[in-house]
Amino acid sequence: QNNAKVAVLGASGGIGQPLSLLLKNSPLVSRLNLYDIAHTPGVAADLSHIETRAHVKGFLGPEQLPESLKGCDVVVIPAGVPRKPGMTRDDLFNTNASIVASLTSACAKHCPEAMICIISNPVNSTIPITSEIFKKHGVYNPNRIFGVTTLDIVRANTFVAELKVVSCFLQGLDPARVSVPVIGGHAGKTIIPLISQCTPKVDFPQDQLEKLTGRIQEAGTEVVKAKAGAGSATLSMAYAGARFVFSLVDAMNGKEGVIECSFVRSEETESPYFSTPLLLGKNGIEKNLGIGKISPFEEKMIAEAMSELKASIKKGEEFAKNFK
Repeated sequence: QNNAKVAVLGASGGIGQPLSLLLKNSPLVSRLNLYDIAHTPGVAADLSHIETRAHVKGFLGPEQLPESLKGCDVVVIPAGVPRKPGMTRDDLFNTNASIVASLTSACAKHCPEAMICIISNPVNSTIPITSEIFKKHGVYNPNRIFGVTTLDIVRANTFVAELKVVSCFLQGLDPARVSVPVIGGHAGKTIIPLISQCTPKVDFPQDQLEKLTGRIQEAGTEVVKAKAGAGSATLSMAYAGARFVFSLVDAMNGKEGVIECSFVRSEETESPYFSTPLLLGKNGIEKNLGIGKISPFEEKMIAEAMSELKASIKKGEEFAKNFK
């Protein structure tokens, strides 16, 4: 039943456009609703000429938002402002918190059963905001709200493969076959790659492991600097967002054994939200697979991430409580 109805909120932006292109290209999607506050009719007209079955429609401005959400199975939210050099993900809070609260409030009213996938940063705060907004509307289901952290996994897979290609050229790893779970949150030191759980198994000396971990944690900043004020990761984020949506839709269609990491409501640690590998199913999260066996280095990273993670979560919850 490849008939997913998907809405992209923030479809005209740097992430929204390539993400919409990838979704339009998928046989899993039958309807693609594109919403933004500018340019959506043009983006929708452009994408609608592509010879795939997804029917594309553009929606413009707050008055058309309710219509864009009706009947949707999955809503992906990349809306908001991108990072500029010198900014942390947390610096985006003031602008993006309001945007996410408004959009998820509309989701709670017009498609309360949909799977909600939040890309807008800071994810460590925007997921608690989404949960609180859904609670306010009396339609909260923690198994259907996801913080999309897939880009951290995509980067970890790529960087591990690159290092292995360099260090032993004959046994070069194909990045597409590398799988590194990344747990915790989605900012700086809250990003915790579990390289000890990588498949296929890889080994690095401690100094190289620390450098690799640091690169994965700061990879977003690497792109922000390279774009020199012209934005943040958009193409790789669109790829990662699409990968997560396709996994989710596969699971909703009944495919078994679909596992993705995501930042969700969690009992796995002392943090009320935490990213871990999740078994996805017809109703969203079927089972939280937890952290599993980890190295002392990884244990230390979790301990060091806790205070920042909890502070970001609290900030999001407080914001949502006062949001009108």
